[in-house]
Amino acid sequence: QVQLVESGGGLVQAGGSLRLSCAASGRTFSTYAMGWFRQTPGKDREFVAGIIWGLGRTYYADSVKGRFTISRDNPKNTVYLQMNSLKPEDTAVYYCAADSTGLVRFTTTPSSYENWGQGTQVTVSS
Repeated sequence: QVQLVESGGGLVQAGGSLRLSCAASGRTFSTYAMGWFRQTPGKDREFVAGIIWGLGRTYYADSVKGRFTISRDNPKNTVYLQMNSLKPEDTAVYYCAADSTGLVRFTTTPSSYENWGQGTQVTVSS
C-alpha cells in the first residue's frame, strides 16, 4: 500500500523560500511519476511540478518555472519541492501524488494519480 507523507509547509514572506518533502513508502517507485499539486478554496487542484522517478525527468507549470525545483532522493524514497521567490498567489494546500503509470506517459491530470498525501499548507504573506 502506497503511503505519501508531506511536510515542510508554513508561513513565509513574499520573496522567501520553502522546501516541501514527500516521504513515499509501500512500493518501488522507479516506474512512477510523482507530482506536486496545489489547491485553494473553491478552485480545482492544479498541477505544479512532476518528476518521473526512474528517469529524473521533470515537468513544471508555467506559473512556477524558474522558481520551483522538483527532485528526488532515491535512498530516502523522498521527493522534494524547493520553492523560491514565493509570491502571495502561491498560497495553497500542496499535495504530493503518485501515478504508477507515469513512466509510460506523464500526465498533469490529477485524476490520473492514484495515491495522495494529506497535504501541507503554504501561506505567503505580502
